[in-house]
Amino acid sequence: MEQAEVAVIAVPLAAQGHLNQMMHLSCLIASYGLPVFFVGSALHNRQAKARINGLSPQQLLNIQFHDIITPPFASPAPDPNSPNKFPAQLHPAWAAMLNLRHPVAAYLRDMATKFRRVVVVHDSMMAFVVQDVASIPNSESYAFNTSSAFTQVYFIWNSLGKPFPVEHPKELLPFEGIIPDEVAHSFSVHLEPLSYRAGDIYNICRSIEAPYMEVLEREEVRGNRKIWATGPMLPTLSSSASNQTEREHKCFQWLDKQEQKSVIYVSFGTTVSLSDEQINELAHGLERSKVKFLWVLRDADKDSTRPEMGMREFRNLVGDKEALDHRPEMGMREFQNSVGDKEA
Repeated sequence: MEQAEVAVIAVPLAAQGHLNQMMHLSCLIASYGLPVFFVGSALHNRQAKARINGLSPQQLLNIQFHDIITPPFASPAPDPNSPNKFPAQLHPAWAAMLNLRHPVAAYLRDMATKFRRVVVVHDSMMAFVVQDVASIPNSESYAFNTSSAFTQVYFIWNSLGKPFPVEHPKELLPFEGIIPDEVAHSFSVHLEPLSYRAGDIYNICRSIEAPYMEVLEREEVRGNRKIWATGPMLPTLSSSASNQTEREHKCFQWLDKQEQKSVIYVSFGTTVSLSDEQINELAHGLERSKVKFLWVLRDADKDSTRPEMGMREFRNLVGDKEALDHRPEMGMREFQNSVGDKEA
């Protein structure tokens, strides 16, 4: 039986920001006619499909999802009052993902018999899971890095023993102490397997982070590996009915009426929960700024499970400003400050 040409196997980390970026990359690769297989737990594959943004359901038809059984794991609630905002509540899920190594290895070996070449694109924090690709002759792996070039430089630079000076922008807080020790230790298991990769893909924009991309491209950092800056991957909304509906959302309608570069977007993503004190301080600061803003406020994901479980009621933090939308199924509330615009 003649083998097919190339298969691309995507292996994401179990966290929404990582799942979503890997989904965007997978759809981009599939748009060139290559078969793409999205590999993860059934729970997180469902999450990746259910929480897509900027992609149409039709684009997902080009992706083949492969579910792997994952052992049960604890699911602690995020602590909005923790002094450390690192999403430690996701650590049990990440630790459970390490058990996927052997079933993923079996899947890769099977795929290698069906395709002439197997290309594994894995989250940089899933290197331990895909490390057996190095033992499959017709396979190779590439690490997909979802954080900023500056963040990547900091961690790589430290792991190399700080071999050369790197400027730390005064606007940014130091990285020391942001990752709990137990999480940092679990991340360390990926360091040696990362050395097996053939190259790196960065979802970053060179025009914004050129100085740090230049550091990543230094020979002592990348070795003889290939490196690409492919981002930011921000798909435009298509003309599909679902995306037309999304475009008609009140937030978009309000935003389209504003002057260029006049609105601040505020969001702390899917992994951070703010305390009531922090929410109030931020609300007062935004209101006093007299700048129009769109604020997405939500609790952090609970071990990357259903987003609606992470919603917290939030009312009247910006005086009498209108709450544009409240969608419990998304676990978020969007606010806008209509200072000087009473029609919003």
